[in-house]
Parts: sequence; C-alpha cells; structure tokens
Amino acid sequence: MFTFTAPPLSSMMKFTAPDCLNCTSRKRSLLGCCQTSELEEVSDSKSSFTFKKGQVIFHEGTRPAGLHCINSGKVKVTKMGSDGKEQIIRLVKPGDVVGYRALLADTNYSASAVALDDAVVCFIPKSQFLELIAKNNEFSGGLMKLFSKALGEAEERMVQMAYKPVRERLAEALLLLQKTYQLKEGDNNFTISISREDLASIVGTAKETTIRLLSEFKEENIITTKGSSITILDPDKLYKICHLYD
Repeated sequence: MFTFTAPPLSSMMKFTAPDCLNCTSRKRSLLGCCQTSELEEVSDSKSSFTFKKGQVIFHEGTRPAGLHCINSGKVKVTKMGSDGKEQIIRLVKPGDVVGYRALLADTNYSASAVALDDAVVCFIPKSQFLELIAKNNEFSGGLMKLFSKALGEAEERMVQMAYKPVRERLAEALLLLQKTYQLKEGDNNFTISISREDLASIVGTAKETTIRLLSEFKEENIITTKGSSITILDPDKLYKICHLYD
C-alpha cells in the first residue's frame, strides 16, 4: 500500500497540482522521454502532494503502488542500519524519480524517502508506469540507464566507505551536495542548508566528527558556515582532499 504523510489541510487548499506538459523539471526527468499524449495521460492519472521538511514520502518496508517523481524541493533516501542509525544513501533533486526498483521488482521498499525541505512530489500509479514501459522504448531505455547509474554510484560509495578516511568522505559529500543541488554550473559560492545530522549520515560518521571537520575546513577557508547553512568557498581544495589517496 502507498504510504505518505499528508500535508496540513491549509497547505492542500492552496496547492495546485503541477501539469506534466508544463513542468519545469520534466526535461531532467525520466518523463522527458514521453510523448505529449502520454504526458496528458500521466497528468490525468497521477496525484500530487506537498511534504514539509522532515515528512516521510514512503517508508522502508512498505509496498509500492506507483512511481514518485520530485517536482520541487530536496529529498533524501535513507536506510536504517542494524544499530538504529540512519544512513543517507541517495540525494534526490527536482526531476528525479524514486521507488522504481521496488516497483519493478515487486518487493517492499528497501529504503525510505524523506523531504529535506518543503517538496512537491507527484505519484504515478503502477499501471500507468508499466504501460509506459511496455509502449515507449525510449522510456524503458531511460529506466535502464537509471538502474545502471544507481549501480555504479552504489559501487563507488562502497569503495569510499571502505577505504577513504572521514575527512576525504566529508569533502566528497560537500561536492556531492553541490553537484546535486547547484542551480547553475559555474556559480560561485554554492550554499546549502543541511543539518549536521544529515551531513553525518551522508558521510557515514558521527555528528561530532562532522562538526569538528567542518571547523577545520572553515579554518582553512574552504567553507564558511552560518547556522545550518554551509557555503563552499573553494571547491578545488575539496576536490584535492577527496582524491588525496586516489
């Protein structure tokens, strides 16, 4: 069963569902492979929801009933470890789709999706998703590319966690945040608001270690911080740090 945390009623009353044909995120999405008639059908069959920061989009262990496409906002995909600690395994941006692996495998979700900030998420029913795979070769090919990319990223992450020191992993995490959420390439001084707990979950270390290493980066004029916000001043230095032992 599809599980979501309903937004406040006041938010729902003001909410206008995104139209797939005019969606600004569509070109970066798997749905960019769809024809106009297919997009019209998706728009008619889908549902759209708003999620506040921290609200769960779907829970690990529940059964998928469709595909989730991020229209706006930032989302984290998390998995709970045997020690009860959360591990962020993927960062999601507008245009990305989540939950497709469990949907195709016909299994329960192996991870949860949670809003990192206020987000709008569209939900496409399973029947509509499977119809697109069957009828649109470009769509099914794009889905295969997503699987290949996800596998490559998972392999790379395993190597990083096994061999790279925490300082190098933190530098990698900051560059990953920049790569994922920077609006325009080449923009200087990328800034993102992220809790130290979430950053530690990406790195795979303790919150206290993350705070200490951020202070070191700050002293080295690599970053600056203000509250939960982190501004990257010198991405080249971060790149050198994360590739120190390559």
